[in-house]
Amino acid sequence: MSDFPGWHGTTIIAVRRGGEVVVAGDGQVSLGQTVIKGSARKVRRLTPGGYPVVAGFAGSTADAFTLLERLEVKLEATPGQLARASVELAKDWRTDKYLQKLEAMLIVTDGRDLFVITGAGDVLEPEHDVAAIGSGGNFALAAARGLMDTDLPAEDVARRAMAIAADICVYTNGNLTVEKISA
Repeated sequence: MSDFPGWHGTTIIAVRRGGEVVVAGDGQVSLGQTVIKGSARKVRRLTPGGYPVVAGFAGSTADAFTLLERLEVKLEATPGQLARASVELAKDWRTDKYLQKLEAMLIVTDGRDLFVITGAGDVLEPEHDVAAIGSGGNFALAAARGLMDTDLPAEDVARRAMAIAADICVYTNGNLTVEKISA
């Protein structure tokens, strides 16, 4: 079905400041020009082996959940080593024929490290302590980068950046899920 309109939506942002990382995500899921759901929860707290990690996802929900489950397995195998678990996930995602078809991106943090993980095998540590993904990600990223010159705490930077993205991107709403984690 080549004329299927496709799923759109999601803006996820992570801001690191003052010893904590805040990950915020909007709640909108759209199919073509229709909002299917306005209160989706795309930011989650994971605790594999009691080791807290916050993850936000953009893309297909089922694909993202598959990746989050795989990340939890990697974290259980390498407790306290988010970088190693993220690289192992990215390697699997890039080389496994089943995982290669998954269409999602992840932002993950344990409060110390902050990474964007992609299906291209990337594990990126963002510059300027801000990362954003999804359809409104570039809008949120630009807004947050501008707000990093202020004295605002991480949560305020994330919330204001998301509000700006929601004003610009039709696939982003202001119904936020916000998770904080400290180093």
